[in-house]
Amino acid sequence: MTRPFRIEALDPKRDRKGFDCGVEPLDNYFQVRVGQDIRRRVTACYVAIDNANEHIAGYYTLAAYGVTITDLPVEVIKKLPRYPTIPAVKVGRLAVDQDYRGKKLGGAMLFDAIKRTCNSGIAAYALIVDAKDNNAVAFYKHFGFQRFKDQQQTLFIPIDAALKKLTEK
Repeated sequence: MTRPFRIEALDPKRDRKGFDCGVEPLDNYFQVRVGQDIRRRVTACYVAIDNANEHIAGYYTLAAYGVTITDLPVEVIKKLPRYPTIPAVKVGRLAVDQDYRGKKLGGAMLFDAIKRTCNSGIAAYALIVDAKDNNAVAFYKHFGFQRFKDQQQTLFIPIDAALKKLTEK
């Protein structure tokens, strides 16, 4: 049996104009600006492709990030070395086209981001996300993300915890 989707790096020649997740800033970024960010090497973009029709069903971006250690909860800080910043990877954006909602594609892309981070060979303590709204916060919390100390919309999951979640699924 073939999988209904595959996740791969965005090919700059792929048509992005028809993508519509229903959130204008996410749609606009993907349709207009992501190519510039890739060329400038400030983000990498991965797309979920529908194998049946080759449409882009979703996308996410990854970038290197540094977390100020004092932004983390005290119980986490106690377990870390006392560096001023801790290496992390940021999922800058994650969106699913409206035609593909309800197919668990967001979770699949999130797990793909975790695997890519782990397989990169670059040390990263955590995966970081900036949730756009309370629905997004609930989505990430469902997968084990927790809030930063003083930032309600920014969440993180230690890579070790993310790997555990990945093996549970």
